[in-house]
Amino acid sequence: MFKRAAAAVLAGAMIVGLSACSSAGGSSDGKSPGGKIVLGFAQVGAESGWRTANTKSVQEAAKKAGITLKFSDAQQKQENQIKAIRSFIQQKVDVIAFSPVVESGWDTVLKEAKAAHIPVILTDRAIDSEDTSLYETFLGSDFVEEGKKAGDWLVKEYQGKPGEVNIVQLEGTTGSAPANDRKSGFADVIKGDPKFKVVASQTGDFTRAKGKEVMQAFLKAQPKIDVLYAHNDDMALGAIQAIEEAGKKPGTDIRIVSVDGVKDAFTAMSQGKINFDVECNPLLGDQLMELAKKVKNGESVERRIKTVEGTFTPEQATAALPTRQY
Repeated sequence: MFKRAAAAVLAGAMIVGLSACSSAGGSSDGKSPGGKIVLGFAQVGAESGWRTANTKSVQEAAKKAGITLKFSDAQQKQENQIKAIRSFIQQKVDVIAFSPVVESGWDTVLKEAKAAHIPVILTDRAIDSEDTSLYETFLGSDFVEEGKKAGDWLVKEYQGKPGEVNIVQLEGTTGSAPANDRKSGFADVIKGDPKFKVVASQTGDFTRAKGKEVMQAFLKAQPKIDVLYAHNDDMALGAIQAIEEAGKKPGTDIRIVSVDGVKDAFTAMSQGKINFDVECNPLLGDQLMELAKKVKNGESVERRIKTVEGTFTPEQATAALPTRQY
């Protein structure tokens, strides 16, 4: 993960990108002077280390592939993404890609893109629409499977151990695909054993600050917390601060399972503060550029392309830490 200062600089740069909806090398009408493919990319924001790494991957891959990138940062607001997509349509870019803030509410703007004959690629997150003709493909993780992996670890961890297991859950952004799916996948696994009880569940908006704030509230309201399940590492890292400030030991007094696999989380795992992490790979840039080239050329692509990901114990995270890219 990048240092906070670097993240702040990047976030500022991306805010500028939102107002301009363009990047160096493109013309005002969305066409690249060198005949390159022009890709309009509407990012969720810069809410986490994962997202920062995802943005860097897209920007670097576009440069390497010779694709002109017009980048927009939605600052976690759907209305900003819709404005950006409409701007891309007006500029007549070749391809539009975006990682939707939430699942619903996209049909109108995507119908506008379809009417303009601009293919759309979903990255990282899916949308909830009955009209699957509005996008060419979805590239990203299986969030339900990630939730199930977290639940599987928990079930094995407490197998044969008596007594109730009180769980608090830090959910991602309300209405987003990863929040919905990671919650449902986890619930599907633990529902088979009545000793697992989710005693509190609230959104932490995928941010470290909100994760800390909500965990502080959980600690005050819940007399006994055995496990924290966080939908992403940044919320887990914020929660660790709250747990330590409350005089408890994260990873021991409260066991922690999280999702993402970012470098800061691996550091926490090496210190025994996170017990298990489910990987969600943010480095989608190269795959996205290949897909952009194919859909621009009218080639057929798979409707659903999953990223390959694993899981990490503290020992595995410690071993991987020196070479972790994000």
